[in-house]
Amino acid sequence: MLHTTTILTSGRRCPSKMKQSAPPHDYLANKKPSSHLADTIDFILTTTGHSEDILVRPFSFGRNQTLKATFIYVEGLCNEDAIEKMISRAKFFDEKEPVFESAQQYLEEVGHTETLNCFRPLIDKLFIGYAICVIDGFSTPIAVAIPFYKERPVSEPMTEKVVRGSREGFVENVRTNISLLRRRIGDEQLWVETKTIGTRTKTKIMIAYMNDIVDKSILRELHTRLDRIYTDSVLEDGNIEELIEDQVYTPFPTVYSTERPDTTAAHLLEGKIAILSDGSPMALIVPALFVQFFHNAEDHTQRADIGTLIRLLRFLCIFIAMLAPSFYIAITTFHQELIPTGLLGNLAAQQEGTPFPTFVETLMMEVTFEILREAGIRMPQPVGQAVSIVGAIVIGQAAVQAGIVSAAVVIVISITAIASFVFPTYSIGVPIRILRFGFMALAASFGLLGICIGFTAVLLHLSTLKSFGVPYLKGLSPFIWKDQTDTLFRAPKWLMNERPEATTKSNQTRQRTPKPSPKD
Repeated sequence: MLHTTTILTSGRRCPSKMKQSAPPHDYLANKKPSSHLADTIDFILTTTGHSEDILVRPFSFGRNQTLKATFIYVEGLCNEDAIEKMISRAKFFDEKEPVFESAQQYLEEVGHTETLNCFRPLIDKLFIGYAICVIDGFSTPIAVAIPFYKERPVSEPMTEKVVRGSREGFVENVRTNISLLRRRIGDEQLWVETKTIGTRTKTKIMIAYMNDIVDKSILRELHTRLDRIYTDSVLEDGNIEELIEDQVYTPFPTVYSTERPDTTAAHLLEGKIAILSDGSPMALIVPALFVQFFHNAEDHTQRADIGTLIRLLRFLCIFIAMLAPSFYIAITTFHQELIPTGLLGNLAAQQEGTPFPTFVETLMMEVTFEILREAGIRMPQPVGQAVSIVGAIVIGQAAVQAGIVSAAVVIVISITAIASFVFPTYSIGVPIRILRFGFMALAASFGLLGICIGFTAVLLHLSTLKSFGVPYLKGLSPFIWKDQTDTLFRAPKWLMNERPEATTKSNQTRQRTPKPSPKD
């Protein structure tokens, strides 16, 4: 045990040479602080393993310095300037009766305070930015909320670029992210609930929704799924997504993720629910529908005709990115009669100089491109771009000149790769890339019949998926006519009077703006 004199004169850090084994994790639930200052401090230091970042600052209240006290806090999590201010002003403290309540009221001037009767909440508060004030002679420490976090400033989203629109993206501080939503939705019906998940990480989760629009059954289901999570760590939003999604054995995402506050606000106003976790710059949106993964914030910042054309281009790129290599394999291997005679002669001449069948050529180039894609993502940005561009050009040209693959294969793979970059959401591009290899194998085995079989299987699989009980293809299947104003097409704003029925049936009226008319 540490002596009182050792603690009060040890300065800022505790001596590491006197470490003892920490008590069990659940032992703290019923352990109560002592009225002796030294015993309480010693227990806290022992429990935290005498860690170097646990700082101890002794001081005294009043001019006569008769009331001894100590601040315990974690370096880097608390505002040390505020602690210094409290300590420097402590000599002006007037010891009125009752003394403990007067001390708590004094500390309240700096930050919100809470009294703690046992060590479990005390330790929890210590590691979320509270300074613990232990007063000699009292068995109830006071936790003062003076958190201080160094965070990344709000900046442009990295994965969801737009030409016209907001340049703000979420950051790793969940409080900042909620404030970004509040700036866009200044309505009292935007309700925010808080949960803590992870017995050790104690990650703060915030659930945001429009109370008068959201489907209450979906909200209850989300709470049920979050409450049944029992894990020691939740380090980022991907952990939550895996634990609450409907279908595990599917490549398609059933939870939508975004780092844009404007996109999140738009989904909230359609009756969906946002889940934001501390430490992650992404928001999870539920329920998620298949078509929304191909929508972009820029669809609504451009005119309706431009937004519709861009959106249709994205849906076209789904088929190009998923089926282009398999169509090339099927036509050149089984259905040469579909190729014009002149082009067929050129393809045959190229194929004579290569040692591998078309399927093997295409597979080699696809794997090579996937390697280049991952290398470009993981490497530093300036180097990564050079590796992707130079690698693709050099390897493709060298492979053609060496006679390993034909020029036509390089063209097909290049078009496929470019089409795969059109998707506004990274998570939907991954299943398209996975399915591409399956379609290639089917095309090499059965030709166009194999592609038809595979495409039918994908449609059947999509029709069985649900996101929080909502059919994945809802709006398209089952077909909802009034939702078509913002599904495959983007109708003018003055036509989008109703909220999507696919996600909510409450408060359907969104606007009643008449069609613009020219002034006479």
